[in-house]
Amino acid sequence: MATPDDLACELAELVRLRRARDLMDREFDSPLTVESVARVAAMSPAHFSRRFRKEYGESPYAYLMTRRIERAMALLRRGDQSVTDVCMAVGCSSLGSFSASFTRLVGMPPSDYRAKEHTEDQVLPACIQKERTRPRRAGFEKHPPTR
Repeated sequence: MATPDDLACELAELVRLRRARDLMDREFDSPLTVESVARVAAMSPAHFSRRFRKEYGESPYAYLMTRRIERAMALLRRGDQSVTDVCMAVGCSSLGSFSASFTRLVGMPPSDYRAKEHTEDQVLPACIQKERTRPRRAGFEKHPPTR
């Protein structure tokens, strides 16, 4: 049975995990590493990775890449930047890795996504457009986060 001290420690750890996740949401375009984000959560990288996966259903790196791809999709829908410029703008340093991750998550290469007609999304309210265009990792729905 968990003691009040155990519950307090668990809650404090969850607060630090959320702080780290918020950092990734805010600074996705920065050169973040698991080690640097784990420091924000005051955890070792291995413990942070295990706890993050348990709470959010994916690894910290996968979460960060999803945020980057999500932002890249928005920039590519505008159509005024090249794929390379978008890659750099979202914090990726390798066009090849960015393209592979984008294709795996979105189902088409970034250049095809950029060339695609996106007018139907422009008439939707922003909250619906965001949910509709959010990239989804395969299998994530099968194993939702524990919290």
